[in-house]
Amino acid sequence: MKRTIGALACAAMLATALSAREPAQAPAAPAARPAPAAPVSRFPDLQGIWNGTTRARPINSETAPWTKDNFPVLNERGLAFQKVFDEAIAPKYDCVPSSSPAIQYDPYFMQLAQWPDRVVMRYEKDDQTRTIWLDGRKPTIQDYSLQGFSVGRYEGNFLIVETDHFLFDITGFDDYNGIPSSSLKKVTEKYWKENGELKLTLTVEDPLILRKPTGYTTRWLPAAPGYQLEAWECDAESSRAPIKMMVPKYK
Repeated sequence: MKRTIGALACAAMLATALSAREPAQAPAAPAARPAPAAPVSRFPDLQGIWNGTTRARPINSETAPWTKDNFPVLNERGLAFQKVFDEAIAPKYDCVPSSSPAIQYDPYFMQLAQWPDRVVMRYEKDDQTRTIWLDGRKPTIQDYSLQGFSVGRYEGNFLIVETDHFLFDITGFDDYNGIPSSSLKKVTEKYWKENGELKLTLTVEDPLILRKPTGYTTRWLPAAPGYQLEAWECDAESSRAPIKMMVPKYK
């Protein structure tokens, strides 16, 4: 009996010794975590400084961007305004900036920046800045201005901008044809990128002046690397100098 107990004790001691010699098993390596997915942009990237000079399109004039195919059809009121218009009273000679739909086609550079709640467009011409609100805000009676009130939305790869609340402008349609625009003017813009260019299709309607909507399509080219918008300076005295050479329409 004593031998049996002793034998069992020896066996237990031997098992303990052998187990102590066995190397401890390393803990299992944690499972590799998947790499985080790249953030998905909620809107097309239209940002940058864009070249709208004559490299990109014909210079604006009486027939550009308006041609025989898209020249505005004026109603009686519009025709009457155009008939009595005198170039000498054009606001541009008093350093008054252009507005839509002319400023988009002026042959200068434009900078476009995007935020989640807005798009900001700064025009080299006349040093004008437009804010396009994306957050659903509504205009108030205080929001009538030369550039109007703009709201926007993204539809796929397109930025859609709708602008109203314009002030009456004696040359609000363009700088060359003596066509005004009223507080009923509405401008719709559709922007997208194609082959590295920024494209725009613009539609303007004004039931107080036009019989039907009209519009044009144009483009900007990428600005050269490092280009910065140049300062726009307009001196009222110098700006009015051309008027001295004009033959007055009314004495």
